Amino acid sequence: MEKTEKRNMQILACKVRMGAIEGVYNAKSGHPGGSLSAADLFTYLYFKEMNVDPKNPKDENRDRFVLSKGHCAPGLYAALALKGYFPMEELKKLRHIGAMLQGHPDMKGTPGIDMSTGSLGQGISAACGMAVAAKLDHKDYRVYSMLGDGELEEGQVWEAAMFAAHYHLDNLCLIVDNNGLQIDGPVSEVGGPEPIDEKFRSFGFDVQIINGHDFDEIDAAFQHAKTVKDKPSVIIAKTVKGKDVSFMENKVNWHGAAPNAEQYEVAMQDLNQVLSGLEAQ
Repeated sequence: MEKTEKRNMQILACKVRMGAIEGVYNAKSGHPGGSLSAADLFTYLYFKEMNVDPKNPKDENRDRFVLSKGHCAPGLYAALALKGYFPMEELKKLRHIGAMLQGHPDMKGTPGIDMSTGSLGQGISAACGMAVAAKLDHKDYRVYSMLGDGELEEGQVWEAAMFAAHYHLDNLCLIVDNNGLQIDGPVSEVGGPEPIDEKFRSFGFDVQIINGHDFDEIDAAFQHAKTVKDKPSVIIAKTVKGKDVSFMENKVNWHGAAPNAEQYEVAMQDLNQVLSGLEAQ
């Protein structure tokens, strides 16, 4: 990726993280850890990879995205707001009664959301259905779905994986946000889906493992996925839960907790410091 483009992506990703913190703080609840770990991936998808237009969010030829790990909606909402689907001010209304942005994605109430999700394991199945529909309708749009590594403990994920390979869904690209932590602790100790790469490979997927915070690796992985034929793709992105917020990084207790006023200030100071460093380059 060209240097200036990479820097712009990093700046946008930092703003996605800031938006996620803003939302969860104002909601006094939510899931910051996984939203921060996935911020670079959300950024790349919406500002580089996907054919989407906030002025025409229901374009039948648009690429589709399904956030299978629906609890990490704060990060997705921040990316959508930055892209122009709705005003940034909506992030401060997260989870409020009657607000557009609720705790999990709602395709009926939020522009840019292609599938309502929340119950883990179900989003990938919906994404498979979208990919099949594209094939049947002879459309060339692509379908992307992001899962958490803890979510891989759900049996429905692997039923969907078998389906995707059986129907040669080469227009489907899964992204695993592999941050190593879930609500009950380290993923390796709670359910142990490892080795994730070998499992997906045995299910008939093209598999890549990348650093999910390195835009050069992210870019190369998505470019490769578009060249894969006759099989679905999965990008296993190694990430840091709570990325770039000092007291949240790799801390399982920030899976689903909101910062208080003092913690909010520290988090925003951390992220503003990252942003200032990037803008000074």
